[in-house]
Amino acid sequence: QVQLVESGGGLVQPGGSLRLSCAASGIIFSIYTMAWYRQAPGKQRELVAGITDGGTTTYTNSMKGRLAISRDNAKNTVYLQMNSLKPEDTAVYYCNAAFRHEGYWGQGTQVTVSS
Repeated sequence: QVQLVESGGGLVQPGGSLRLSCAASGIIFSIYTMAWYRQAPGKQRELVAGITDGGTTTYTNSMKGRLAISRDNAKNTVYLQMNSLKPEDTAVYYCNAAFRHEGYWGQGTQVTVSS
């Protein structure tokens, strides 16, 4: 059974930082491309950042320079460091694992940026 469990979300003031974690089980983690998506109320889910099995990273333009995605294959975990957070970053953040035609989602973690 595949499980992706996100953690690290919460309430943060504008300009603050958060580090999200996603622990995977039930997959050969090291061969999967891992990604973070987000979905704000009334909006479509969008890609935030991704990291391939080889470590190549990609970031959404709207948050570029404020993000760092990393993975620890020994811990089956992917991380998303978010800095200089803005109110418009408020959303549910989802972890995704993809390999060829397989894809899995976590349950999401809420990030709220507000003073």
